[in-house]
Amino acid sequence: MNNTYNNLNRKSIRNRKQLLRKKKKRRRITIISIIVIIIVIFGILKLNNKNNLKLSSESEISFDNDSDNNKEVLISVIGDLTLGTDEKFGHSNSFPEAFDNNNKDYLYFMKNVVKLFENDDYTIGNLETTFTDSKIKEPKGGGVSFNFKGQKDYANILKYSSIEGVTISNNHIYDYGVDGMKDTVSALEDAGIDICGEEYKIVKDIKGIKFGFLGYMGWNISDKLKEKIVNDIRDLRNKGVEVIIPYFHWGSESEHEASKNQVELARFSIDNGADAVIGSHPHVIQTIENYKGKIIAYSMGNFCFGGNFNPEDKRTFILQIKVNLKDKKLNNMEYKIIPTMISSREDKNDYVPTIAKSSKEEILELLNELSPTLNNRWIFYYR
Repeated sequence: MNNTYNNLNRKSIRNRKQLLRKKKKRRRITIISIIVIIIVIFGILKLNNKNNLKLSSESEISFDNDSDNNKEVLISVIGDLTLGTDEKFGHSNSFPEAFDNNNKDYLYFMKNVVKLFENDDYTIGNLETTFTDSKIKEPKGGGVSFNFKGQKDYANILKYSSIEGVTISNNHIYDYGVDGMKDTVSALEDAGIDICGEEYKIVKDIKGIKFGFLGYMGWNISDKLKEKIVNDIRDLRNKGVEVIIPYFHWGSESEHEASKNQVELARFSIDNGADAVIGSHPHVIQTIENYKGKIIAYSMGNFCFGGNFNPEDKRTFILQIKVNLKDKKLNNMEYKIIPTMISSREDKNDYVPTIAKSSKEEILELLNELSPTLNNRWIFYYR
């Protein structure tokens, strides 16, 4: 009987040990599973950050308090600024007539958006005209062509509207030859407007963050152009520039889809160090792409456009970029699209860009339709 009892006791002990081993095994499996889940969740969050698609709010982009280790700057980017006209249009209903009829008020044109620009840290657009008194037009060959110019003092429209910088790399800067281009540069410099493009570069320290803006004409891709882009970006980095944004003039007019050349050149720029890419020329809104977590706005469309009394498509937008620098390194870039119309009137062009109300959803729907990589998110940020 004692033997039987001892056998049962040993068996019971073995069973308890087996149960303990099973419990320990289950505990290890549970712990490992929890660790795996945590790793997966962390990886997903990291991937989302990398892919640039965290939704922000619809309200004005907010700021954390700046400190030595955390700095934030808000940049507004706009499209074509044709602050002038083609003389063959005549004076009636033209941009110059609007200026004259409104007491030659430099603030008239941007009166509905100036507060937005005053509340940011920097605004830049594409100046698609000349400021010159020259009468000698640059020949453009056959077909329909335009030679745009405005008075030299029209540069003050930019100054008083809190538009601090422009690119001049486009197909209209030489509308009145080299002299017209030089007059334009002189007028801009007199008004204190920064210039990029045509060998000019903007290097600007804004609230402790060093920005670089570049301008290019990008219709034809060549090794020479690519080499210039690479060298320009490298030069800016060597000067301590933390955020680099090239502004291209490219694509086909009235086309909402970006061309293969546009896509190749934009992606090439980001692959070689650009932090965002902006485009103009088509005079309509084009695709916005999320490429490797960085934004490409292929065409901003018109903004203040003296080149047409009543364009059929008056849709445009303001792209706001909030840049955050932490411990002297780029931490994140937050983007916001503000739907806008190039005129405050539907029946004509009064040359007064106005934040869209009734057309807001239409503009956002167009952008979402054109921009599948945004996943229907038109407010997002890159970390």
